[in-house]
Formats: sequence, C-alpha cells, structure tokens
Amino acid sequence: MRSASARKVRQVRTWDDAADVVVVGYGGAGVAAALAARESGAEVLAVDRYLGGGATALSGGIVYAGGGTWVQRDAGIDDDVDNMLAYLEAEVGDAVSASTLRRFCEESPAMIDWLTEHGVPFQPSVCPYKTSYPTDDYYLYYSGSENSGGYRDLAKPRQRGHRTHGPGVSGKALFGPLAKSAAGHGVRVRTGTRATRLVVEDGRVTGIEVVTIDSAPAAVRRRFAALARISAKPGVYHQGLRRAVEALLARIERKHGRPVRIQAKSGVVLTTGGFIANGEMVARHAPAYPWSQGLPLGSAGDDGSGITMALDIGAASGKMDALSTWRFIAPPSAFFGAVAVNADGRRMIDESRYGAALGAAIAASPGHRAWLLVDSELEAEARRQIGTQSVWFQRMQTERLLRIGRVSGSTVEEVAARAGIDQAALRETVDAHNRAIELDRPDPLGKPDDIRRPARTGPFALLDISFKARVSYPMPMLTLGGLLVDEDTGAVRAESGGVVPGLFAAGRAAVGVCSNSYISGLSLADCIFSGRRAGTHSAQPLLHKG
Repeated sequence: MRSASARKVRQVRTWDDAADVVVVGYGGAGVAAALAARESGAEVLAVDRYLGGGATALSGGIVYAGGGTWVQRDAGIDDDVDNMLAYLEAEVGDAVSASTLRRFCEESPAMIDWLTEHGVPFQPSVCPYKTSYPTDDYYLYYSGSENSGGYRDLAKPRQRGHRTHGPGVSGKALFGPLAKSAAGHGVRVRTGTRATRLVVEDGRVTGIEVVTIDSAPAAVRRRFAALARISAKPGVYHQGLRRAVEALLARIERKHGRPVRIQAKSGVVLTTGGFIANGEMVARHAPAYPWSQGLPLGSAGDDGSGITMALDIGAASGKMDALSTWRFIAPPSAFFGAVAVNADGRRMIDESRYGAALGAAIAASPGHRAWLLVDSELEAEARRQIGTQSVWFQRMQTERLLRIGRVSGSTVEEVAARAGIDQAALRETVDAHNRAIELDRPDPLGKPDDIRRPARTGPFALLDISFKARVSYPMPMLTLGGLLVDEDTGAVRAESGGVVPGLFAAGRAAVGVCSNSYISGLSLADCIFSGRRAGTHSAQPLLHKG
C-alpha cells in the first residue's frame, strides 16, 4: 500500500503545472476551445509560443455565417439553413460528412450569437458591390462565389461574409474580445511557451512538455514580445525579415527557456494551426505547389509542429496535400468583367469566382502563368472604382498591377506578342467570348450575363496575375489539411483505428469544413465551430467523473 502511495507521489511531482483542459496554441480555435471548456466547468490553461492571437489576429476577421443570423436579419438579408447548405455542399465536398456540414449550417446563427455575447462586434452594413474585402464602410458581403456562375443555380445568392467591426483588417476585433472574455471567465494563459511533446501514459494523452520563458527577467520578456510582434507583422509580408527575427527569438528561448511538464487531467486540445510556414513539410505533402513563389499566410507558428507531435504518437491525418492559393482581382469590381487567360492564350475560369478558385486555376496552368485581358473601356471603369472600393493595400496592389505588371498593344495580337502568348489562340479566345455576348448565348465558363463585358476597344492590356509576378503582387497561400478528428467530438483519430484518448484538435491543425475549398471566412468560422466542439468534449471526462 505504501509502495503504491509512493508511486503516486512520485508521479504527481513530475508535473510542474496542471489544469483540467490544456489548450496548445491560442489563436481563434484555441480561444474558442478554452472558452467552451471553461463554460463546461473545466479549469483551463492555454499555452502559446508567442503572444496569442495566431493567424486569426492577423486575418481580415471574416466569419462565414448564414441561415438567418441577427446580422443578416438586421441588414434585410433573408437566408435560411437549406439555402446556405445548398451553396456550401458545392464548396465543401467530402471534407466533412453531410451531417456535420448540416450541423455547421444549423448552428451558424447561434455561433454569431455566441460571439456577440463574448464581445465580438458585428455590423449589418451590406457591401453593394462584389469584392475580395470591403472598405471600412461595409461589414456584410459576398465573401465567396455565391453570386458567380453555376452557384446562382444551386442556391439564392446571399451575403454571409460577417466582417468583425473594426478599422483596417479586423482580425484583432475577433480575437481581442474573445481573449478578454476568456480571461474574465478564468482561463489561464502562458505565453512565450512552446509545446515540444505530448505526454502519453497508459495509452492516454495526459499532458504536454513545453519550454517556456515566462519566468525570465521582465526585460527579456519585453524584448521577446517586441520581436514576436515583428515576426507576425511585417514578418508575414517579408519572409527574410521573419527568418532573422525567428533566429533571435530562438536564441532567447535557448538562453532563458526552461522545460516544464503540464498535466491535462481531462484532455489536451491542439489548436496550433497549419504548416504553411514549414517549406519542407509543404514540399513533402504538396510537391506540385511552388511554395517558394507564394506568400505563406499565417504566423511563424504555422509550422506543423502540433500536427507532427500528434503524428508521433500514432494520430491520423488527412487532406495534407490541400493548399489554398489566392489571386484576387477585385477591387475594382470592374475586373470581374475581364478575361483571364493562361500562357497558351486559353481562358481559365469564370472570372467572377472567389480568388482561391482563380488561384487554383493558375496553379494548374502551364508554368503557373496567367494574365487578365482588359480593353480600354474596362480599364477606365476600373480606374474610376479604385478610390471608392479599395482599402490601402488593395489600392497599392491594383496600382502596381496597372502601372508595372502589364503589357499593352493596340490590338489583341499585338498585346499577345508582347506578353509572349500565342496570338492566334488569344484572338480565338477573345472572339469566342465576344460572340457569346453578342448572340446572347451562355458564357462558356458560366459567368453570369450581368457581369460579362465584351473586349473590343483598344488599346488592350494584359495584366500579369501569375504565381510569381514579381512586378505585380504576391500569391498568398495556406494549408487546409491536418489531423483527422471524430466529427461529433473533435477527438483526434488514431492511425490504428478509434481515437487517441485524451487528445482533441481544432482549427487548421485538423481537417475541417474548409479543407477542400477555401472562401473568405470559412476557416475562421470552422475555427470557432470546431474549437467550441473540441473544448466542450475535452471537458467531458472530467464531468463524467463528477
């Protein structure tokens, strides 16, 4: 008896900290999981390698929601669950089961209510034009392909992009209030704390091992925080700067970090993001994607470390080859009437589709090259729209595209020759496009009639929208795959079958609603949806014991 007691004492002493639920990674999915677990009665500790916020705080703060949210109702937008589901079925495919997708749609209005109750601000101002991201005048818009060809036939187009209310890119207006609410509800957070290993005892995940600087001198922690902010932004736009800053952060961690073991009495939730910041991992799982030509979108923490920790103990993964690459051509909205062609002079896609669909088409094109053909009338209209439809970074990109990333010519053949595109093929493409409009025939690629514009009036311009358009603008990209989870609980599946006891995952560390096809707001919505699911169920073993 005394021996058993002694063993128990020795085991307890191996833990330096403990909570019922331990959340690893404190971005959008992490804070949602922490709040949900706390609402279920669990004591919650969250750890984050940096300062918290992750890619969510860096994002545009778009939450994809519908089915009749209070924001939609106040804006006069009539939407219902079946209409939302009909559209998302086409976008989501087999990423999740039909029952999970329906549940996602059915719970969508309540999700916006939950976010509102925790202080996240929304505003029912509808954007009157199609855009990739609205100006500060508008906070509800078409954030996907709802109003594009083909999709109009599946469901009534409805605005579901709920932008959190705040100036500029408003991801901080989503994460900040949730983090404040979590703190008010008693969630503990340890920043400057990097998880290194999952602790498994008797086949169950019982905790994590970390390296933390949270007890380093105050001056060191302030320097770490300042560097972490630089790594996040502007580091996301300048990878060389990020690498240099990360080296300094690693040096601080080596000098001042100390190993700590944290017990999770009920469950561990991995919300560590995807792996777009890990070029080697991207190359291994998605070798066809030219990672070096794109802009890895996310924080330096999106390096796949959380996914790898779970794989090391036998977890299963899926959709690891799924990447989303974005090429937004609007604002200005006039560009939706242009003609997108590949290096062979062939048209690629309905240009009014969401930017990730255009990005995927460019990724599949020869040499990842593509151009946007505009005539003089369309270009003049686009220039008139720049000031009213664009925020600063959109305006900068469009101006560079129009001034530098272009070739022009008085005829279609001349502009094709200057761009190195087959002249006859481009002429044929333009003629087919114009003829369909003249004869009132459906667009060959499904573009709606009210968006189509003939390309007739010279001079013509070809705007370079290729992957590696050095004189234009970068191609943002992110990973969509991750750990496979039980879709009812968020428990991580085991490679051998069943689930890994004590381990849960959410957000881009897991396969979710957006793991096949990305539209703005769907990832953040999935972070909240899957984060709340994982947080609630990670607390269940504790509740069952009670």
